[in-house]
Amino acid sequence: MKKSIFKKLRSIVGRKYCTDSETDLICYSYDATNLRYMPEVVVFPERMEEVAAIMRLATEERFPVIPRGAGTGMTGGALAIKGGVVLVLTRMNRILRTDADNMVAEVEPGVITGNFQKVVEAKGLFYPPDPSSAAYSTIGGNVAECAGGARAVKYGVTKDYVLGLSVVLPTGDCIHTGVETTKGVVGYDMTRLMVGSEGTLGVITKIVLRLLPLPETVCTMTAVFDHIEDAARAVSGIIRSGIIPRTLEYMDQSAIRCAESYLNIGLPVDAGAMLLIETDGPKEMAEMEISKLCALCLSYRARSVHKAKTPKEALDLWKARKAISPALFKLNPDKINEDIVVPRSKVPDLVKKIDDLRNKTGLTIVSFGHAGDGNIHFNIMLDKSKTSELKKANVAVETLFKYTVELGGTISGEHGVGITKLPFIRLEMSEAEIDLMRRIKKAFDPNNILNPGKIFLHA
Repeated sequence: MKKSIFKKLRSIVGRKYCTDSETDLICYSYDATNLRYMPEVVVFPERMEEVAAIMRLATEERFPVIPRGAGTGMTGGALAIKGGVVLVLTRMNRILRTDADNMVAEVEPGVITGNFQKVVEAKGLFYPPDPSSAAYSTIGGNVAECAGGARAVKYGVTKDYVLGLSVVLPTGDCIHTGVETTKGVVGYDMTRLMVGSEGTLGVITKIVLRLLPLPETVCTMTAVFDHIEDAARAVSGIIRSGIIPRTLEYMDQSAIRCAESYLNIGLPVDAGAMLLIETDGPKEMAEMEISKLCALCLSYRARSVHKAKTPKEALDLWKARKAISPALFKLNPDKINEDIVVPRSKVPDLVKKIDDLRNKTGLTIVSFGHAGDGNIHFNIMLDKSKTSELKKANVAVETLFKYTVELGGTISGEHGVGITKLPFIRLEMSEAEIDLMRRIKKAFDPNNILNPGKIFLHA
């Protein structure tokens, strides 16, 4: 990058918050995919006006800008694959207001999701979206990817809680989308278009979020099964029962063993699968529903069910669920992590297909996830330096993607497309659909400077 551009960037954010040192560039060259692309400069704006000035400069000088939060993304959406400037938004981390009367909050994109949840819960309010990375990921990143999480089965995903946005366009123009009222249908729904756009249409600088009353009680249980097919059928049975659980999580035997090796809390490592289920609401109702779900799981041949007796016991179970992903690296040095979704009635078919692939290929495949909404995370643990193993894993991924689409599902429920799923979007989308999205991208970003090379082939 030209020295003159670097100097202008420093004049916008200040010398301390603009760097091209190799150490800093390396720190912001990768995300949770562990793929690496070196940016040329990293900047840390604090205000919307600074973001706008950076985008105007990028338009004038034609350099790429890549918005970034905490770097927890799973598809390479915040990687500088064409060089340029990584725009780190973590300094914009204020909770601007919480309005209990109207059940809304306004935050900046760098607010950590888990921290925000604690703040509003202390006021008797509830922000349901809860990605597994909530302790680290930012709300801006959650909005850019339309993150979900375990509670999506009952409460929906991030897009269901975003009422409005402040956005800096690639040209440096600033817009405000949405309304804070329950209803509002003036013009196109630009808010929904921005949510899940992976930083390709604009840089989000403020977010207005819908809140709910905090549920009075949460009840937690586990159901242990000898066979994965029984656990998968139990998932479908629970959904048919008319009880909508707060969470309905699935773990196969490999996932259980990984979590237990990490935490040593007495998980049933000999089980074929385990469900982690919660209900919430008024105390009497939540307890009644959890008791019914215990009985229902037993009717689907669960070998045991257990209700958590204390908040600590429930917390330990969630620690186990959230420990699976980091614990996987005990199995092999590299991970291919996918987040496919099928209609909930098709979960048994998907689980069986994953198990068949595991047995056929000999690959280490671990599956777990949000079975209550049909979202299964399958992880292939491998050593990518072994060419034959990597080739086999890539074939397995494509096989599962094709099967997922055949079942009426989608190849990404939470992680987005980024660059890792970019080669597969034609499995799910037609050329006409892709072309329309390209034209939308061009309308927002005529010079293709904002997060270029993501989502679309050859874009």
